[in-house]
Amino acid sequence: MGEYKTLYLSTKDSVAVALSEIPANTSVIVKADLEELVIPILEPIRFGHKFAVKAIEQGADIIKYGEVIGAASAFIPAGAHVHVHNLEGKRGRGDKIAE
Repeated sequence: MGEYKTLYLSTKDSVAVALSEIPANTSVIVKADLEELVIPILEPIRFGHKFAVKAIEQGADIIKYGEVIGAASAFIPAGAHVHVHNLEGKRGRGDKIAE
């Protein structure tokens, strides 16, 4: 298991942020509050990009730094890259009407 730097602020978060390049097929440790998780990384994660720390069902909110940043447009397994290909933003969208 490599020593890769990540940012994971709250156990409520569904994603963490890579603070260094993380190669596929390795594991990282993320820590928040009193929780420590070992996440197997499924694909390369670039610096500044997000990865799932737990499985996220399609349509579920994606939470980063304690805030909802979007919804999963597809099922996202733990350790997968989270980006525009599987995250639909919810903020500032003129095409979505709040219900």
